[in-house]
Amino acid sequence: MTGFWEKSFKKNQEMWGLKPARSALLAKDLFNEKGIQNILIPGMGYGRNAKVFKENGFDITGIEISKTAIDMARKYLGHNMTIYHDTVSNMPLDSGRYGGIFCHALVHLLAKEERKKLILNCYDQLLENGYMIFTAITKKASNFGKGRRIGKDRYEFHQGAKLFYYDEFSVQEEFSEVGLFKVEEINEDQPLYYIQCQKNKSLK
Repeated sequence: MTGFWEKSFKKNQEMWGLKPARSALLAKDLFNEKGIQNILIPGMGYGRNAKVFKENGFDITGIEISKTAIDMARKYLGHNMTIYHDTVSNMPLDSGRYGGIFCHALVHLLAKEERKKLILNCYDQLLENGYMIFTAITKKASNFGKGRRIGKDRYEFHQGAKLFYYDEFSVQEEFSEVGLFKVEEINEDQPLYYIQCQKNKSLK
């Protein structure tokens, strides 16, 4: 996957533009409301979503697999933040605990065991009563069922990009044990679930 994303960012640069995703704005409002100060952003890309958090006074730590994307983020956001050049599969990358985690359009790119590991590792890095937000592509996407089928509800639509398409059942299955409390449908450039979880010691 490293090669796929490095090649993509080198070729397409700011492929999603500079405007933050709607889900990032919603997450920023929730984190502000809950008094959260530090957040982790797995799969930070070139920083278009991180910028809205930085501009609102959050301390940000990012994880990004593409060195090209990190270099772009440094130019876009500055150097006064930690960005780990690594895959989220290697989390945790530090001993930090975060009040909020924002993981946009990443979890559906992983295989089942990788998804489980990412979700649990994010949950483990939350502070008590912290919040994590994931967005994940749904079966309402126009490309669902197209391309090479590589597993249940998982297709390789473009070479190197293997997507798992969520429905309500799979959201519950994968997030119910990590403090899931709300799921909404949201449209970005594709239909996504906006998945909200809160850490609670009674769940462990």
